[in-house]
Amino acid sequence: MIVQAFAFYLFAGILTLSALMVITARNPVHSVLFLVLAFFNAAGLFVLLGAEFVAMILVIVYVGAVAVLFLFVVMMLDISFADLRRGAMQYVPIGLIIGAVLLTELVMIYGTWSFAPDKSKNLAAPVAAFVGDTNTEALGQVLYTNYIFAFQTAGLILFVAMIGAIVLTHRTRPGVRKQSVSDQQARNPADVLEIRKISSGTGA
Repeated sequence: MIVQAFAFYLFAGILTLSALMVITARNPVHSVLFLVLAFFNAAGLFVLLGAEFVAMILVIVYVGAVAVLFLFVVMMLDISFADLRRGAMQYVPIGLIIGAVLLTELVMIYGTWSFAPDKSKNLAAPVAAFVGDTNTEALGQVLYTNYIFAFQTAGLILFVAMIGAIVLTHRTRPGVRKQSVSDQQARNPADVLEIRKISSGTGA
């Protein structure tokens, strides 16, 4: 129990600090790296909760794809972050007002919060003992039976979005040289290739 508590506070502390560094770091590359660190610690918290499948998906999808994509985009694009920060101060009053409104809403929500009458019983045993399938098997059974239509629809939408991104990237633009495989295959070797016999000592 002590080891679990220590692991929880360790993961939660690093997660909080890394999330704070994401929004306070001046270098956007450092922000993305702190975001990756936050994802890893969030995955550790999910492992402590017994949701190993969610932790694995968090690492594979967000760390392995989204965060790495952000990192490459930030590193490859020539963005002048000094110009972006130059006009950011004018939005500070609006941001403070929105933050104050959100803080007020949170205070009102937690101020009217009431615990269940049997909270002590729930704290002693928050979840019932699970003796069935693993989390991954249970999610797979639910996902591919009750929600198979929604799952396939989401996959189809992502597939169409991927095709649309490829089409937009490879659209015809003037002044851009592209490879034409059909023209290369249809070329006659006699038109582009000339064989000459050069005798020894008489270089070209």
